[in-house]
Amino acid sequence: MKIEKLVLENYKSFKERTTIEFNEGLNILVGDNEAGKSTILEAIHLCLSGILDGRYLKNDFHQYLFNYEVVEEYLKKIEVDKTTPLPELLIEVYFKSNDELAEFEGAFNSDHNPKAQGIRFEIKLDDTYADLYHDLIHSAEKQISIPIEYFHIEWQSFARKAVISRVIPLKSVLIDSSSSKIKNGSDIYLSKIIKDGLARDEQIGLAQSYRRLKQNFNTDTNIIALNTKITANTKISSKQLSITVDLSSNNSWESQLTTNFNNIPFDQIGKGEQCIVKTNLALHHSNQRDKNLILLEEPENHLSHTKLNALIKEIKENQSNKQILISTHSSFVANKLGLENLILVDNKRVKCFRSLPPETYNYFKKLAGYETLRLILTKKAVLVEGPSDELVFQKLYMHENDKKLPIEDGIDVICVQSLAFKRFLDIANLLEKKVAVITDNDGDHENNINIKYAEYLSRNHIFISADDRDELETLEPQFFDVNKHDLSKLRSVINYPSTYTEDAKIISYMINQKTEWALKLFESDVVLEYPSYIKAVVDWCKS
Repeated sequence: MKIEKLVLENYKSFKERTTIEFNEGLNILVGDNEAGKSTILEAIHLCLSGILDGRYLKNDFHQYLFNYEVVEEYLKKIEVDKTTPLPELLIEVYFKSNDELAEFEGAFNSDHNPKAQGIRFEIKLDDTYADLYHDLIHSAEKQISIPIEYFHIEWQSFARKAVISRVIPLKSVLIDSSSSKIKNGSDIYLSKIIKDGLARDEQIGLAQSYRRLKQNFNTDTNIIALNTKITANTKISSKQLSITVDLSSNNSWESQLTTNFNNIPFDQIGKGEQCIVKTNLALHHSNQRDKNLILLEEPENHLSHTKLNALIKEIKENQSNKQILISTHSSFVANKLGLENLILVDNKRVKCFRSLPPETYNYFKKLAGYETLRLILTKKAVLVEGPSDELVFQKLYMHENDKKLPIEDGIDVICVQSLAFKRFLDIANLLEKKVAVITDNDGDHENNINIKYAEYLSRNHIFISADDRDELETLEPQFFDVNKHDLSKLRSVINYPSTYTEDAKIISYMINQKTEWALKLFESDVVLEYPSYIKAVVDWCKS
């Protein structure tokens, strides 16, 4: 069983009705901070389990679940128009059609599709309190918040049948290593994974064993003697006062028992290790294998590169029959797990990467160190071949823009080996991202620029810039050429160790000291000339 899509409306940062469709296997959510990645995972888990931040939401919801703008608009309108409708919050999870889910099929969904199968989670005005709400808004009291005390949760299937988490066949587990949700030494999500992995008779057996443990505490001779003393010495009431263990909850072991890892309480091990343990346990969960939905929040947190690589390997090798949704800020995670599985969340809109050329996402799976997310998330990007090109470009940009670096204007300068330029441009094409490329002609402008980048040269959002003179193959002879009229200044800036003026010697020195001379230029206050193809990209940045 898999989820097909999620619909959000008025939930936290998602104001307008937003639809996110998912792959049956891996899904990788990426986006800038506050884009809504975590909210998507949270909403799915809430709709399937009724749990938010480790607590059942049924009797513990608040107005901050509603979109802030919607609440503000309501509060302004209600002052002048008492008929203004109250905001309503909606989360819908659509299941992939399955004969086993016939009881969840119906037209009670925002698509009005009678064949859809899924769960609908709403927070709205309880009609029982309609009269009280009417009196409130017509009173003299100014409304500064929505009257959440008059709201209730409607949690139903698309067939309009009320549901509880126990009857929902698709179970989700939310794993978030960025925050600590520990109660009495036991991680609540770990306990839920363990519980979901047990057969019903095993769950009952564990609950009974825990109950007997509590009962034995109450009948222990030491406890009986202690309680007798308390009653004798405490004159509060004629009734007996005693210390005991709460027997009211059959399943309280989930939050009360401590989970140990190698005989160490789980909350005492590192957060990175906690993430690995919980993820592996969920991946290897053998009961109802096809009914597992794993929601993984930023797995790169608290993990070394080696540990992260091992975790990604576990996910790739054990994802069979499971649907996994991962949010991440890591290019390494995105590349390794496949850019074709990417879902970009941007301004509450989503963009899938399924149409990316297969050779491109296969390239990044093998060479996962490239900063692909920097390109995906930036406003504009400039791709350069190496550190020297980056330093020269940034120096000129600062000179032309009041000493501001490109990144301060939302322009990311990314070092990319020339062999990867086309792979990055494939991503730019998919997103219609504004990208400029600063590259060498390597002695053959026709083949290395015109022919190599032919499919990109006509794109309005892509700008390929290179010197068209074949005799000037790379940055060093090009930079020397525009400054050869004042060699003493050039030698001074790049810290050339000799007064020898032969052109080839200076160029050779620059080629052999690529980063060093460019760094000296970047740190210098002396103004030099710059090749026209680099100037052209600085001008492009202003467009």
